Amino acid sequence: MIRSLRWKGAAFTVPFQLGFVFLYLLPIGYAIHQSLFLQKQSGLGLGGATTEFVGLENYQQGLTDSAFMTSILRVVLFACVQIPFMLLVSLVLALFLDAVTSKVAGRFRIMLLVPYMIPGVVAAIVWINLYSPEVGPLTPLGELFGFDWNFFDPSMVWPAIGNLLTWHGIGYNMVIIYSALQGVPRELFEAARLDGASELRIALSIKVPFVRGALVLTALLSIIQMLQIFNEPALFRNVTPETISDSFTPIMIIYNQAFNAANYHYAAALSVLLALMLGVASFLFYRLTSREAD
Repeated sequence: MIRSLRWKGAAFTVPFQLGFVFLYLLPIGYAIHQSLFLQKQSGLGLGGATTEFVGLENYQQGLTDSAFMTSILRVVLFACVQIPFMLLVSLVLALFLDAVTSKVAGRFRIMLLVPYMIPGVVAAIVWINLYSPEVGPLTPLGELFGFDWNFFDPSMVWPAIGNLLTWHGIGYNMVIIYSALQGVPRELFEAARLDGASELRIALSIKVPFVRGALVLTALLSIIQMLQIFNEPALFRNVTPETISDSFTPIMIIYNQAFNAANYHYAAALSVLLALMLGVASFLFYRLTSREAD
């Protein structure tokens, strides 16, 4: 009877298992398979194309592709600035919500979640219009205070994209951190206040250490998302192609190789390489933060 109940319980996971196999494992396996081949033209390119097995040749080309590696370095440097800033703001907002009443926190939580509810493409279009010197209000507002800024300038495009990503992701990360704060025993706060600790000291010495796991989780999710950034640079490229090239981010290079150059096999190899780099980066970050916690 117990075995029968176990099988019945496992049956509820069948839809997830099927989705995981058909939507994740099979596409990954197909991408790996495609990455081992290369389409070559016969003669002077006038004959038919043949698909040949080349082994790891596409991977070797990807690792020596200066444009691909430069795009990864560009995104990594940007992530080193944007992710800590976004998580710091999310942490401060979560601490603020934890300090107020639950009624006030509920209202602010919904308001801060609104940007995350907006699709990324829509949010990018909205901010591009806000940045626009012709129709946006930010350029005239800056001129009132003596700032002559152009958000589509090469020196400002990354801060402009970073502001968009931060605005869009603060609410989601804040909710995760705030949920972790709700699990902190309230008795610790009362004991600390009796010992004369200020609210700032309670936040830094009690609350922040308790939400370390939530911070690691949000950082991991942000790292994975950042290396896959595509929508925002692609939309910015439509406005300022002289600033953002088609090799600005790794995903833009993969997209161009697959759909513009029709080099699907090389694009598959670059996708696998990027996935491996994401996995290694996430694993190293998790191990590093776990070791510091121990």
